[in-house]
Amino acid sequence: MKVSNETKIGALTAISITLLILGFNYLKGKNLLSKADTEIFAVFQKVDGLANSNAVTINGLQVGKIQEMKERNRNLDGIVVAISLSKDIIIPRNSFATINKDLLGTATVAITLGDAPEEVRNGDTLLTRFTAGIIDDVKAALNPTLAGVNGAVTSLDSLLEVIGTYFDPNTKNNFHTIIGNLTRSTANLQKLLDTQTGALAMTLGNVNSFTGNLAKNNEKINTTLANLETTTGKFANLKVEEAVTSLNESMSELKVLIAKANSNNGSIGLLLNDPKLYRNLESTTYKLNILLDDLRVNPKRYVNVSVFGRKNSGQPLTSPLKDDTTNLPLQKK
Repeated sequence: MKVSNETKIGALTAISITLLILGFNYLKGKNLLSKADTEIFAVFQKVDGLANSNAVTINGLQVGKIQEMKERNRNLDGIVVAISLSKDIIIPRNSFATINKDLLGTATVAITLGDAPEEVRNGDTLLTRFTAGIIDDVKAALNPTLAGVNGAVTSLDSLLEVIGTYFDPNTKNNFHTIIGNLTRSTANLQKLLDTQTGALAMTLGNVNSFTGNLAKNNEKINTTLANLETTTGKFANLKVEEAVTSLNESMSELKVLIAKANSNNGSIGLLLNDPKLYRNLESTTYKLNILLDDLRVNPKRYVNVSVFGRKNSGQPLTSPLKDDTTNLPLQKK
């Protein structure tokens, strides 16, 4: 049976929609192809940095992930976090969950196991505890100091009001100025430690952004380091030492050859250093020129081509003729 094009297009569209739904739910942290996981709940007042699919850990081991987050009621007095457990772990009923946030800004839910004999079942709600962040820890450490400073300033102001009557108006004004400066310094320190607009909070936010960028570019950094390692490995595999040794041997042989050429022991040395060779060559060339000129001027002296002619009996040349080749006209091509 022949399948029509409309049926093929419809089947392909249905498969595409199914894959799109599965991929979308997978990105949201849901795996429709796996068996149903155990689902438990936890209620937090704040979920800063927490998102769907974030990890849920016990003693550092990931045992699940965040399935969903929604408000408990319209007053927003709590946020319900649905946790999907992918491992079969016994969780005592008195265990509690906390939100941990690292320097990169990623938040995870950590479950601290209790010691109760009853265990948490599917659909139960865990106990929760609040853990302070870095800024909260700094404020908690400095708040007692600020309270002490404020108390000391108040006591000092009262003391100065009592003894102020014993000083002239200029001295009292100086004391009031000092107290005012201390009060402003305390206010500035409080602004510095503010969790939303304080300079310390902004600085820690910049640190989180920087470390986040490092985490995002971790793959590129690893690729760059791998390329650098490959390049250094190729350099290490090059036979540089053998090439240098071969070059040194060639230079040594060249030096020996030059030394033999400069000496009078070999043929090249005799050709380069013996002046007798030059004089013999010059004499031979001179005599050859005389012979060629005489052959050109008196050819009958050497070759007799006439039956009735007679051999030239003139005197042979004793020196080469004047070279007149420089006066010959140039031939046109």
